[in-house]
Amino acid sequence: MTPPSPDLADPALYGAGDPVPVWRRLRAEAPVYWNERPDQDGFWALTRYRDVAAVYKDHHTFTSQRGMRLDLDQRASDAAAGKMLIVTDPPRHHQIRRLISSAFTARTASRLEDTMRATVGRILDDALAAGTVDFADVAAQLPVSVICDLLGVPPADWAFMLDRTRLAFGDRGGAVDPARAALAAAEAHADLLTHYADLVDFRRREPGEDLITAMAHGDIDGVPLTDEEIFLNCDGLISGGNETTRHASIGGVLALIGHPDQWHRLRTEPAVLATAVPEVLRYTSPALHVLRTAVVDTTIGDQPIRAGDRVTLWNAAANRDDEIFTDPDGFDITRTPNQHLAFGAGGHYCLGGALANTELRVLFGELARRVDQVELAGPVRRLNSNLIWGIESMPVTLRES
Repeated sequence: MTPPSPDLADPALYGAGDPVPVWRRLRAEAPVYWNERPDQDGFWALTRYRDVAAVYKDHHTFTSQRGMRLDLDQRASDAAAGKMLIVTDPPRHHQIRRLISSAFTARTASRLEDTMRATVGRILDDALAAGTVDFADVAAQLPVSVICDLLGVPPADWAFMLDRTRLAFGDRGGAVDPARAALAAAEAHADLLTHYADLVDFRRREPGEDLITAMAHGDIDGVPLTDEEIFLNCDGLISGGNETTRHASIGGVLALIGHPDQWHRLRTEPAVLATAVPEVLRYTSPALHVLRTAVVDTTIGDQPIRAGDRVTLWNAAANRDDEIFTDPDGFDITRTPNQHLAFGAGGHYCLGGALANTELRVLFGELARRVDQVELAGPVRRLNSNLIWGIESMPVTLRES
């Protein structure tokens, strides 16, 4: 199945000679579609908003503990189940989530927003001075700085964490030498684990106001988290906190370039920023799919689902469902209501969703205030991924207001 994309000119959306996007045909003809794969396990693909939202909210019928994405090594998923937030079901999920959330105090939130504003100011100063930049590099700096600040990584190590994170969690589908790319990713991940271990040891001795401290000193029913549990959740936070914001930022700028009327409104009507951010998230939908596994026989719509069947929730397709969204393929920064599923729904609603919204609000607010024009300055190179809708490279020229 071809994953949805916000770029309707993208030929990957269409079958040969077919002018209708694949996700639209699926929703009309087979909204609960069995996707058979010759050399891998098949899966059900959900493309209808109401089905995707319902499965997100039903942890009794659909588990997260058998993995949350297609094509991930099942042994890795099984090893993390019950320990890592995103592959853990209630009640353990709620307990880990509550412990991590304890780090999100009002004082921490204020500090993080100060970090965002300082980072955005610095990266825009550099970008405007250069004139032409790769916006993928620009956008990568904000989310990593914020998640590093939240974790308690010293600012001197943020550039290192950005480099290691992009290598460890970046897409390798287009690598010239996949084996070498996989080795580089493994080495980068080992560097991250070593850094987590050093931070945990330090924060056990000297607590601070950060997430590492919350996990290192917290407990669930009187039992402290193990180092493995802390490292796994650091991984989940730094990868999840990086990918969505980064690719929504790049895709949002591309959408504004393609819709100059919307860029004009954002620049001249600051109040629309409140609705522009959710529209950027809906339109780009960086997390293309999430996986669940049925634990009992059930039905979705009229389709029987057997216990053990894998079910994929295609967020990007749900966010283009015309039963929910008027003109779903349009980009309208004044859209309201906008109950998008870019952050999921139910108990697994993205823990960092509020943080990501604030990052995007700060970034697009400062772009609109300081930049008069943004123009493409070269070809856009997209990620080769069925998990993340994203852009690897997007050269742009920025002209200051």
